[in-house]
Amino acid sequence: MSQREWIEKDFYKDLGVSPDATQDEIKKAYRKLARDLHPDANHGDEKAEERFKAVSEANAVLSDPAKRKEYDETRRMFASGGFPGGGGFRPGAGGFTAGTGATFDIGDLFGGGGGDGGLGDLFGGLFNRAGGGTASTAGRSRPRRGSDVETETTLDFRDAVQGVTVPLRMTSPAPCTTCHGSGAQPGTSPRVCPNCNGSGVVSRNQGAFGFSEPCDDCRGSGSIIDNPCSDCRGTGVQNRTRTITVRVPAGIKDGSRIRLAGQGEAGLRGAPSGDLFVTVHVRPDRVFGREGDDLTLVLPVSYGELVLGGTVSVPTLDGRVGLKIPPGTADGRVLRVRGRGVPKRGGGAGDLLVTVKVAIPQNLDEKATEALHNYLRAEEASGFDPREGWAGA
Repeated sequence: MSQREWIEKDFYKDLGVSPDATQDEIKKAYRKLARDLHPDANHGDEKAEERFKAVSEANAVLSDPAKRKEYDETRRMFASGGFPGGGGFRPGAGGFTAGTGATFDIGDLFGGGGGDGGLGDLFGGLFNRAGGGTASTAGRSRPRRGSDVETETTLDFRDAVQGVTVPLRMTSPAPCTTCHGSGAQPGTSPRVCPNCNGSGVVSRNQGAFGFSEPCDDCRGSGSIIDNPCSDCRGTGVQNRTRTITVRVPAGIKDGSRIRLAGQGEAGLRGAPSGDLFVTVHVRPDRVFGREGDDLTLVLPVSYGELVLGGTVSVPTLDGRVGLKIPPGTADGRVLRVRGRGVPKRGGGAGDLLVTVKVAIPQNLDEKATEALHNYLRAEEASGFDPREGWAGA
């Protein structure tokens, strides 16, 4: 994205959020707009398609804290004249003169001329000394990378835990299949723009300094297409419905994002494509729960099984396993089955945590009722008091 686009575009307005919106607010706003404006839901609606591209581009910047910070600093600086003195600036000998009369070097303001990053990298070759040029304006302009794209998928609990491959069908800008992304009619090629010599920018001298701006002839691309591709009209990009196979790793958690490099929006005229980010949602399971890498389940048992102990069969992700209940196990106790939980990324698996819960019979026949009365009398005769030592006794 060029510096001029950063300055002129209002990404906050595109998403309908305020400049001080939180990352969660930005995420929610984008998801709603992307769902409403998605080409699959607006067949043939060019305005919705353009809005979809705009909100995707805005989200690609504002959802990335580093890009958002640079974007905010850029707009703040140019919107307020954000230079020392607050009174704007004008060319001076060897530098710029601020409203206070002080002279300063634009290279210092933008992070120095030593290639040390900072705002100097952000502005690239926007300013250069008249007649001198810079490395960024002397070479060919870099093609514009495609925007990142976000989508969502929902998985069953067991598929998320064990890993699965899912196909995603989506409509988004992709390289033109006719010109293979070049923008030129098959059999022809783009030529170097003679006005900017392929740099994509031209310079205007203003006193001691020159101001670089995108070339009008090639619109900043550095090349001219004499015979545009009839299918993509010279952009090298066309909306296409495609199916992408996504490998979801075992153990993925609800809300996790998977990045597929180069599967996002296609770049103009053969530029690199953006990335595709897939947010994974996981449906709850009627048997299993999850705590980190451990699986959990509640196992109904009888009173006799807790008192006398025994071995019961419990379900696992890949079948069943015998669980030993020690004699005298308390209701609500958690028993651990090692290695039967969620697969770990580095190998191995978590555990299965089984909570035993007494199931109370609702209808006993006469024989069972009599046996229970006999048991209670025997229990009382043995001196057992379930409320012994209880604070409310």
